[in-house]
Amino acid sequence: MVLRPTSPPWQWGVATALVLIAVEVVVVQLLREIFPENAFGAVFLFGVLVVSARWGFPLAVGTSVASAAAYAWFHASQSTDSAAPAVVVFLVLALLTNALVGQARLHALESDQRRREADLSADLARTVLRAADLPEALTAASIRLTEVLDLPAPGAVLADPGATPGPVLQHIALLDRGRSVGSLLVPADLDPADRRRVTRMVPSLEALLAAALDRQALNDRTVTLARQQVALRRVATAVASRAEPGEVCRIVAAELADELGVEHVTVIRYVDDAQCEVLATRDDSSDLTLAVGERLSLGGTNVSTLVADTGQMSVLDYSTASGPIADRLEPRGLRTGVGAPITVDERPWGAVIVGTAHRSVPSELRLRLVDFADLVATAIYNSEARAALTRSRARVIAAADQARRTIERDLHDGAQQRIVSLGLDIRALQATVPDDQTEVRERLDTVVDSLAHIHRDLQELSRGIHPAILSRGGLGPALKTLARRSSVPVVLQATDLGRMSKTVEVTAYYVVAESLTNTAKYAEASEVVVSAHVAEDTLTLLVTDDGIGGALPDKGSGLLGLRDRVEAVEGELVIDSPPGEGTTVRARIPLTETSTTG
Repeated sequence: MVLRPTSPPWQWGVATALVLIAVEVVVVQLLREIFPENAFGAVFLFGVLVVSARWGFPLAVGTSVASAAAYAWFHASQSTDSAAPAVVVFLVLALLTNALVGQARLHALESDQRRREADLSADLARTVLRAADLPEALTAASIRLTEVLDLPAPGAVLADPGATPGPVLQHIALLDRGRSVGSLLVPADLDPADRRRVTRMVPSLEALLAAALDRQALNDRTVTLARQQVALRRVATAVASRAEPGEVCRIVAAELADELGVEHVTVIRYVDDAQCEVLATRDDSSDLTLAVGERLSLGGTNVSTLVADTGQMSVLDYSTASGPIADRLEPRGLRTGVGAPITVDERPWGAVIVGTAHRSVPSELRLRLVDFADLVATAIYNSEARAALTRSRARVIAAADQARRTIERDLHDGAQQRIVSLGLDIRALQATVPDDQTEVRERLDTVVDSLAHIHRDLQELSRGIHPAILSRGGLGPALKTLARRSSVPVVLQATDLGRMSKTVEVTAYYVVAESLTNTAKYAEASEVVVSAHVAEDTLTLLVTDDGIGGALPDKGSGLLGLRDRVEAVEGELVIDSPPGEGTTVRARIPLTETSTTG
């Protein structure tokens, strides 16, 4: 801590000098009585030393003159010799002593001052560099600087580089390698000593503010990068969790606006070469109201059109913008727009567009904009790939179901009809056999019975391939047939389901059929409850048994096939089978607008 050393009041110095001179006279008088042959004039220098060291040169000179007068008086009272030579010598010695003591005092004060200035620099460094808020730290440092340097009001003020001094302040520019890092405002009427102290503090203040600004810039950059990474992670998490592209676009707009501080964000999809559709939008002003789902016409010079034409990132000064979109954005007062393409299958599917009220857009924001656009593109590609896979799976299952129906129809209209016809022919032949040919008649009975068994086996086989009751009566009667044929008692809870699309009915039928088959084979259950109802355009199936549980949904082709079949119609299949607590199969199958026919 730097303190401005000050001497005690001069009145104390005068009193001290008088007391010391009186003491010196007494001491010299005593010494002369003991050693009458010796001169003790040097004793009078003691007071000069004390006053010079404590009160400085001016009062010490007065003390020297007073001590010389006391010495002369004492010499005259003790001797008749002239005291002039002794007084002159005494005054010279006193003045030399004052000069030496004064120099020593000045050097000591200077050394102490430098030490205190170094302590102040360290204290200011701790105050400024440890503070989270630089302006607040500069205010505290200004107060500390004023207190330590003992500057008159209004004191020292550490301020921004562009600070303007008032009428009673002087501006000192703080520079670091030519870069303005701050301003030091001090009273304009400082005395030379105060000005020297302030001047000595300038280099350390320049280094301190340069370090503080660098630290703040690094901290701001770190915070910005952290916020950007957090925003990207949220979007990436949504993409990884298979969120719909519309939801991902909404999250992107929110993250760019909230976390990155962008004034205007719009995510668009190119409908065709002439239009784009708004998928998500955020704006911190009410002057611009774009609606999700709104379609805007392309054309002219604007970011949306430039990205569509080039497939590359585009930056545009809105003062040169034109076209329908530019006319729509004009009331918002944006000055710069940047758009990053959402590229899917090497074509511009859409764009993420931001607008700012500034002339330039930071390079970091441009890089992050590309990252966000890539994540949206990934979500769209994944969604389209999943949709294509679902459609392909549905086509495969539909083809398999159609093949089953064809086989069932061919069996019914072909082999089964021929077997029935053959049985009738044999019965007609049997009627022509004489009664005495008993053995022949019995063998013909055996053949007819065998044909009947073959017919029943073919019927069971055709039902397994594709149940005819499902095609003729719909899901409700088909479920009743499954419940009636089950080897485990079934409680059927089905409302009036009506007719649905073939795909939905076949999927639901096989879910219940496979569940009942597994229950009969593995569950050791005493009862099965089958529930089916339609609500909110969704068919919900629930098959619950009271068996031993422990079914493994990912093991066995039957359950895996059911899952594939349900997911092919964009449904959901959940199997819950805790050991010892039975098994529950839950399926939710969405109905299209034309799924039900009454």
